[in-house]
Amino acid sequence: MTNALLNASDTHLLHCFAVVAEENNLHRAAERLLMSQPPLSRQIKKLEERLGLTLFIRHTRGLILTEDGARALEIIRPLLRLQEKTFTRLAALANPGAKLVALGLTTAFEQGVFSGLEARLRGLYASRLRLTRGTSPRLARDVRKGRLDAALVALPQEAPGLVLRPLPYDEPLLAALPERWPEARCGALSLRTLNGKPLFWFRRENNPAFFDRMRGVFAHAGFAPAFLEEPAEHDVLLARIASGEGMSLLPASFAAIRRKGVVFTPLAETAPLQIQLGLATLAGRDDVADTLVRELATAFPAHRKSGLNGLGAKT
Repeated sequence: MTNALLNASDTHLLHCFAVVAEENNLHRAAERLLMSQPPLSRQIKKLEERLGLTLFIRHTRGLILTEDGARALEIIRPLLRLQEKTFTRLAALANPGAKLVALGLTTAFEQGVFSGLEARLRGLYASRLRLTRGTSPRLARDVRKGRLDAALVALPQEAPGLVLRPLPYDEPLLAALPERWPEARCGALSLRTLNGKPLFWFRRENNPAFFDRMRGVFAHAGFAPAFLEEPAEHDVLLARIASGEGMSLLPASFAAIRRKGVVFTPLAETAPLQIQLGLATLAGRDDVADTLVRELATAFPAHRKSGLNGLGAKT
């Protein structure tokens, strides 16, 4: 079978697949989709049969996206983003008096981090909630342009014209290494031990603030890798790491993704290798910010840094 057999009525199958791919876990994906696990599993099996592809490898601890699955996800995500924007605009046209709440969630963290928050917000706003996932710089631009009411972004972040509230949730960066590399069997590493190794990394224009900070960290640690251009999708990135092309530095939450051929290793430079969560809003949107801060405090588990107390502090 080929994807020529798919048509517009199959977009729900594609949406289910994208959510499962983001969560790498049927239970969490089913919660996000407000459905039970057995029918979701049947939806994924149906899509695999329609495409004639194996999209996931099943194991006792969850799912692993296959290389075909990663390629399929890369193809369908633009369609799903366009669909979401279309529905948002139609809802605003049909109900001009109903206030929609548009929130961005950064893809800098593994999306399971936000599952509890998303469930609470859907209970609070129901169909008025519109969630957009994307890179932190793109989400910040959308807040500035009024397309989003607020966004959870990764810090540091250049956000002129926005109010940034650092949230006491952070994660260390781990080295995601090809399993075949000898360093993958060494336990904790220092950056210097990975000198000269190919590193998937982003262009400075994609996130100048974070790029500059990490350049300083690398210089201080004496770390000089061979840079490779980073793929836009994490699924594709992990597939290329698994193939042995290079390594990456990823927030610890991505270690929940059990990708065959990839080993997540702690780094000795823990303190400077932290990525923090922040809330970006326009000035004067304290109503949205206060609600999100309250829901974050309830939805997030107690965090090693300080829990989610005092989230209203502004910078």
